[in-house]
Amino acid sequence: MSGNAITSTVAEATRTAPGARSRRTSLALSGAARELDLRRGEFELAVQLGYVRTVSGETGGRRVTRAELDRVRGEEDFPDSLRKRVQVMGTRDGAALMGVSAARFTRFARLGLIVPVKWYVNRYQAVVWLYLAEELRQFATGEANAPLLGGRTPQGLRDQLDGGLDLRARNWRGRHLGFRLRETDDLWAKAAVVASHLDPARVEETVRDPYERAELYRLRPTQAVPASPDSPAARIAARITTADDDDEIGWLRADLAQAVVEARRYRPAPGAPPEPPADPPEGVKACQDPPVRADPTSSRGMFGWLRRGSS
Repeated sequence: MSGNAITSTVAEATRTAPGARSRRTSLALSGAARELDLRRGEFELAVQLGYVRTVSGETGGRRVTRAELDRVRGEEDFPDSLRKRVQVMGTRDGAALMGVSAARFTRFARLGLIVPVKWYVNRYQAVVWLYLAEELRQFATGEANAPLLGGRTPQGLRDQLDGGLDLRARNWRGRHLGFRLRETDDLWAKAAVVASHLDPARVEETVRDPYERAELYRLRPTQAVPASPDSPAARIAARITTADDDDEIGWLRADLAQAVVEARRYRPAPGAPPEPPADPPEGVKACQDPPVRADPTSSRGMFGWLRRGSS
């Protein structure tokens, strides 16, 4: 056998040897999920919630380092403790966990007192909201929430519900925005995440440069819906993912304007001239803070959103 053939055989054996995988410094997300013994949805939530940290891959995408896998596996009661933290429930199971009726549970969600973490469209074209079981347990055991769990809903909250208040989609968007922003280090990609929750007409009003808008649309994350773009499910997804409240639209436009300013300083959009950036469009004031919002699962965030939704 020639020297080249021997070298090739040894290299192939190294790649396929049982211990080869353990010597990798990082794994793709699918491989990391298998090593952590998590289903795909569980792993995605673990990453989004920060329980499993990812890093940028050399050729794009996100990966999980071997050190991070070892850290997660070294946690007490792994993997049961991790699975418990990413367990989700729908309305019926969530209501049972909290010891309330499904109708009362839905009122909590519409008021923004509990915040959905995921959703999907079922075969009847109805939106099914999913909530973190751990957050439901915390709400149910919170001493301050006892009157809401067993007593009559306060009149002020009933008035809001009678007026059609429903913060589920808005609160999911705020939460999802935070998830997406943490998934990338690229400033243009972060701006695209903010733009993804605005109607294209609002994006055009906020970002006047066509080259910059093209870059936002190129990097814009899509909501995976297993249906054709013009299907009822796709239209429902568009309605959920797009801001429709003036207050929410206003701060998203402000965040987008600021995010584009920061991205432009980082690098010009492809094809855009390197001239100094123009002022934000009239009526849109750029934020002074980075465009990352507090997670609405905190009590401050939830009740802040509730106040805005009821104004």
